[in-house]
Amino acid sequence: MNLPNYFLADLPRDAKLSPAMLTEACQTLKRNRTAYLKGRTTSSSIRLIADLAENWLHTDFPLRKLALEKGPEETGFSRATIERGMDTFFRQVTNENLRALITQDLGHSQRLDQFCAGANDLAGSRLALANGPELLFHITGGCLPNPVLTSLIQGILLRSAQIIRCASGTSYLPRLFAHSLYEQDGKLGSCIEIAEWPRASTELESSVMAEADTVTATGGDEAIQSILSRVPANVRFVSHSHRVSFAYISAEALSGYNPAKLAMRAAADVTAWNQLGCLSPHVIYVQSGGSTTAEYFAELLAAELAKCEESEPRGQVPPETSAIIASKRAFYEVRAAHSPDTRHWISPGSTAWTVIHEAEPKFQLSCLHRFIYVKSVTDVKQAIEAADAVRGKVSSVGI
Repeated sequence: MNLPNYFLADLPRDAKLSPAMLTEACQTLKRNRTAYLKGRTTSSSIRLIADLAENWLHTDFPLRKLALEKGPEETGFSRATIERGMDTFFRQVTNENLRALITQDLGHSQRLDQFCAGANDLAGSRLALANGPELLFHITGGCLPNPVLTSLIQGILLRSAQIIRCASGTSYLPRLFAHSLYEQDGKLGSCIEIAEWPRASTELESSVMAEADTVTATGGDEAIQSILSRVPANVRFVSHSHRVSFAYISAEALSGYNPAKLAMRAAADVTAWNQLGCLSPHVIYVQSGGSTTAEYFAELLAAELAKCEESEPRGQVPPETSAIIASKRAFYEVRAAHSPDTRHWISPGSTAWTVIHEAEPKFQLSCLHRFIYVKSVTDVKQAIEAADAVRGKVSSVGI
């Protein structure tokens, strides 16, 4: 299946983009937004997005099939990882959830359509109307498609024209979704642009920033600060910097058959998108004093990760990534040989997964790609104190 050249990301890899080309693209997007998107109702946009998400859940949907066939080569994720990731994402994109999202953020599901009063506005006899930016410029970071798709969907709900700059080599899955949107509604699809260029091409970013009303950026702190320094003073900037997550399992939860179930769930969290998302756990803290020790839970988790490698293989990683994992493993192998407080379990013949158990509760940043720490703590207070090093950088804590 050959994709038509609807987007800049559809051009050959050696095609050169210029500031003038991007300026023209932005101006076209804004004209299309005025003609095809600005007058749409929130309800119609929600229906379209929810219907499209349902299409992506059908095994015979052509673009889904293409994502699974060529996605592993294009993204480095295995077919099973892409399939589970897409299914998990699109199952949440429903009429009810989209409407709830707008209500949560804006106070009323119709606030983008007309003046209306939310629950907190009635007492003060207030009415309010919300307007989205004319042109959104999304600068993405990392290789996960979910944040890009989320931004794109939210932009549609805001009735904003959008240009999305994907990091080099990461546009394939977002591009397929944009194509599915174009096939569903070509006029709406013409209000979106997907492009890909190296981070060093700051002149390309500047040409888009000059046309945009709002810039969103996802990435590390250094990258965020670099982008911020180039955003014009009259343009709103919304950043999402790097975050980490960890988990806590209480002693009470580790009774009966629960340890095996929890190990299975933990393995699913570690393998999802190969642990590369902000929601992926770096450390799992296990409370001591129960019928299952942290060391035994680590052993159960290792067995589950071994099963996952058979059903949902990690896929290939760059040689430098494998070298980092091998170096970390060697460090803990030496430590385990000299201390009973450290144990490690590794995938045989590959760097596909690694479990490290330590009695020392101090938070450790994982090198990711299914490399997980399991640590023993006396209670949740000690877990929080152990994670103090990442204060202000935590996305989520799984309990």
